[in-house]
Parts: sequence; structure tokens; C-alpha cells
Amino acid sequence: MPMVYVLFSALCSVAVSVILKLARRYSVDSRQLIVWNYPVATGLTWLLLDPVFTNLRPDALPWSLYLALALLLPGIFLAIAVSIHYTGIVRTEIAQRLSLSIALLAAFWLFGETVDRGKLAGIGLGFVAIACCIGWHKGSRRGGPRGDTVKTWVYPLVVFFGMGIIDVFFKQVAQHREIPYTTSMLLVFALATLVSLGYLVYHTTAGKRRFSVAAIFWGLLLGIFNFGNILLYMRAHRALPENPSIVFSAMNIGVIALGALVGVFVFNEKLSLLNKIGMALAIVAVLVIAYL
Repeated sequence: MPMVYVLFSALCSVAVSVILKLARRYSVDSRQLIVWNYPVATGLTWLLLDPVFTNLRPDALPWSLYLALALLLPGIFLAIAVSIHYTGIVRTEIAQRLSLSIALLAAFWLFGETVDRGKLAGIGLGFVAIACCIGWHKGSRRGGPRGDTVKTWVYPLVVFFGMGIIDVFFKQVAQHREIPYTTSMLLVFALATLVSLGYLVYHTTAGKRRFSVAAIFWGLLLGIFNFGNILLYMRAHRALPENPSIVFSAMNIGVIALGALVGVFVFNEKLSLLNKIGMALAIVAVLVIAYL
């Protein structure tokens, strides 16, 4: 049963990327689509994760962290959508998975955790894998949106560092042990909803962009799969509390493998030899981090 949770969590993660890619293909505004993801995440967190508010003082909550995450989450989601458009699902998923290297470095240098040589080796491999994955890929000389431009490596890097920073902030939130983590998640998602809706109002008024009804449907679908990824991953950890490394490695490797299959065989994404080496190194890096 735990591995079933991991499998479906990985499927949900890849489904998020597929939705973003298909929505762009059907000319759905990614910025509006991402907005509607957060009301879904807020509602499902409230219904399914039982956040607790009893005996919590508002002045004891880490509001600065909540606000930082509420601002970062929609922005990085948009960067993921743009990265998928310019570089494909495969390389974007790898950038997301290897962002854990940033969180691990922060754990060593900011949170005072003991430096582990095995994990440092895995982090080093992760950075090499990222360099290979954002390097030249097949089709880069053809021009067009997948041409050899700055966008083909800037956006995966933004995703890599942005997701890493978000992981660091969530780790800081988790250190407030007197506050249930699900409660913090609900507040972050609720604030992200307000930020996103504020942006939507600006986007459709001052920005004079047309309000998209189709974006609501795509956004609700995105929110369901995005939350499903979170929920199933949490349940996998609860089912295997003594073996978090198994869940961690299976999840990350599963997403990389499934993302590669979908990207290459469904969307015909082209990978150079360097990109394939980067994908292999990414899997090795996850295994080294998990088990050494």
C-alpha cells in the first residue's frame, strides 16, 4: 500500500505538468489558470487534512514566512508553466526534483545540521545533473520557442532555485512545532489564494486582459492533482514512518522516470546525449542523498 501512495503521488505530479502543457497548447492563460489552483488547495486542505486552530494565538504564528510563501508559490508555479513551454516536461521535472539540493545545503549551513559527506556528494551530483539538463538539447538550432535561447536554461534554473527556497521556508515553518503543520499549510494556501486573486483583478483590469472562463476549469483540475500529489506523498510517509528514505527516493525517481516517459513518448520532446546523462545523474543523486 505505501508504494501505491508513492505511485499515485508521482502520477499526480506529472499530471500537473501535463495540464500546464496542454492548457498552453489550447491557448489558456497560464497566469489565470494558476490562480484557481489555490482555492482548491485551500478547500481540500480544510476538508481532508483536519487543520487545528484551538489554543493557537495569532501573534504566535510565523506570518512573515506565510506571506513569503504566499507570494513565492504562485510565482514559481508560473515559472514552471513557462519552463515546460520552453524546455519541456522532462527537464522541468528534473529541475523541481533536484531543488532538494538547495534545501539540504540550507539544512547544513542555516539550520546547523551535521554535514554528511554522502549527502554533499549527492548535492554535487545534483548540480552537475542540472547543468547537463539545461544544456544544449536536440532541436536547439531550429529556432522557435525551443531554440537555443536564454529562455531554455533560465527558466529551469528559476524553477530549481525557486523550489529550493520554498522548501527552505517550509522547513522553517515546520520548526514551529507548537503549530500543526496542516494548519500552516491551510493558512499559506489561503494567503496564496488572496495574492492570486489580487493579481487576477490587476491582470484583467489594469492589464486589460480578457477574463478566461476556460482557465477556471483548467485551474480547478490543476488544483485537484496538485493537492493529490501532496496528500498521497504525506500518506506514503505515514505508512512508512521508519523508512522515509524509501518514500523520498521512490517519489523523486518515479517522477523523473514518468516525466521522461510522458515527455518523450507523448509530447515528442527531444533530448540530447548530455540531457540523458543529466537525467541518469539526477537519479543517482537522489539515491546517494537518500541512502548515503
